[in-house]
Amino acid sequence: MPDPKVAVVTGASSGFGQLTAERLSDRGWRVFGTSRQQRDATRIEMRVLDVRSGESVGRFVDDVLRAAGRVDLLVNNAGATHVSLAEETALGEAEALFQTNFFGAVRMTNAVLPSMRDQRRGRIINVGSLAGLVGVPGQAFYAASKHALEGYAESLRYELEPLGISVSIVEPGFYRTALHERVSPAARRIPAYDRVRSAVRGAIERSFAEGGDPADVAELIARVAEEDRPGLRYRVGKDARLVPRLKKVLPENLFAIGFRKQFGLPPAT
Repeated sequence: MPDPKVAVVTGASSGFGQLTAERLSDRGWRVFGTSRQQRDATRIEMRVLDVRSGESVGRFVDDVLRAAGRVDLLVNNAGATHVSLAEETALGEAEALFQTNFFGAVRMTNAVLPSMRDQRRGRIINVGSLAGLVGVPGQAFYAASKHALEGYAESLRYELEPLGISVSIVEPGFYRTALHERVSPAARRIPAYDRVRSAVRGAIERSFAEGGDPADVAELIARVAEEDRPGLRYRVGKDARLVPRLKKVLPENLFAIGFRKQFGLPPAT
């Protein structure tokens, strides 16, 4: 019997990452999951990893290669979010989001690519977001980090395809995960934004609460991992499919009116 394929799933202690790691394990993969703190799991080989640290990433990938000999699949899932208005967000908080959501994926990708290039095969799946396709009020820097991931993934795909390595990005809408529960408060409150802030936070909390089953996202990632010729982009969730389509076909002003209404925002003056 051949050895099982080896997958690395970052941010595997909860949410999309945990469910994805479990789905891949169910399908016969040997899965290494990561968390910033030590976590125990029955089916997943959990390791401590901070994607914001190049040293931590290097140690982790070396450990996986010693244990398994290769990495066939990398799922860049580790992420952080924020719900605060752009002017009220400290620059350091914005930089921290990019260190996790964007540069964390870059560090992990760079660390696994040498072994993937040597074996002339491999798959990289990045977990993006609806916010990587459409700017979301109250999540300006989260959206910016996910937009950056979109451009990076598309460019990287062109570069790696000749080497037998595929790159995809899965783009979920709002789902019932605990990610939004770990949101830092705004660095400061500017009274002029009181009405906007209240409307945006309420709309985002409702969207998460009414979101879909995160198991659907994990199932899609596991399916993409095993497709013969995986595509670049996969949107999952009604909102992730509908909103970018509306943005594409509607006049800009008309789309903006509907989007403001969705978030309970006052009209533009």
